[in-house]
This record gives sequence, structure tokens and C-alpha cells, in this order.
Amino acid sequence: MSQVHFISFEGQRRSIETRIGENLMRAATDNGVPGIDGDCGGQCACATCHVFVSAPWAERLPAMQTNEHDILEFSNERRASSRLACQIIMTSELDGIEVHMPEGQH
Repeated sequence: MSQVHFISFEGQRRSIETRIGENLMRAATDNGVPGIDGDCGGQCACATCHVFVSAPWAERLPAMQTNEHDILEFSNERRASSRLACQIIMTSELDGIEVHMPEGQH
């Protein structure tokens, strides 16, 4: 098991345990983390699991694929650190990752 820290727009921290190989969107929705909706079920077809990945974690992630980039183009709050939680697969190298959530999921 590995730990993920979700930080709400208001600064509230919610830490959960998740399995290696699970995506962060599923970990959040399975554990009732507010602010991660996951409307498409992890199919990279919406931006309702948009997160901002804190450094140094962002450098440990695989490169963003074209479909994730295209979906994030429609996000109102896109930043350089933006990713979709459904595209972040938990690995042992990501144990303790921090992700911040935007004000809303669109």
C-alpha cells in the first residue's frame, strides 16, 4: 500500500492508502475524497479528476499523452502542473504524492 495526499482548494488535506497499480482517480472516488468526481469512470474523456501535481512528484510521472493534453485544454484552471488523476497510476516511487485540486471540476 502507498499513501496519496489530496489537498482541496481550501487547503484541507485528505490522506488515503491505495494499492500500487491503481489510478489516483479511482483511489479518490473509492475513498470518498471530495472534489474528485471522475464522471467518465477513468476513461480520460472528461476533466472531472483534474489535479495539480506538486513538485517533485510531477517529475516522477510519465509524460502526458495527447488525449490527456487535449482534455485539459478545455479546463478553466489549467496550469503547468495540471494532470488528470485517472492517468496517474500509483507506483512505489509515488508513495506520499501530493496533489492539489482546483476550485471546481469542469
